[in-house]
Amino acid sequence: MKEVTIYTDGACSGNPGPGGWGAVLIYGGKCKEISGSKGQTTNQRMEITAAIAALKALKEPCRVKLYSDSAYLVNAFRQGWLEKWQKNGWLTAKKQPVENQDLWQELLQLVGRHQVEWYKVKGHSDNPYNNRCDELARAAIASLRKQQD
Repeated sequence: MKEVTIYTDGACSGNPGPGGWGAVLIYGGKCKEISGSKGQTTNQRMEITAAIAALKALKEPCRVKLYSDSAYLVNAFRQGWLEKWQKNGWLTAKKQPVENQDLWQELLQLVGRHQVEWYKVKGHSDNPYNNRCDELARAAIASLRKQQD
């Protein structure tokens, strides 16, 4: 299996509001950048969307190290939240419907295709790839705003 390193980030201008996401995929010394936006969304949805888009960009099953500054995204996998939510019929411990269930289900399908390790990085610090993802996400929001004007 090919080994790919992925960094992702999501951003929102207002929450909810216009949102953007960015991802950097690194394989064999090459970097590929992808990004996108959505008109009315939340920061959490953009964080998950970034991971979905990055994994969709892989053309074959890979061993992936995925880095995100989103504790929500990383902890859902590392702390077993997704397993508990599924076992509880997509309800939280407080018996409320899990937010972003549609995206979680899509992400789970993609994760099932790859071997993914999840890593939490500190946001807006000295990690150049995480910072680049943030730039891509914010640029996607700016581009969306220009289209709407």
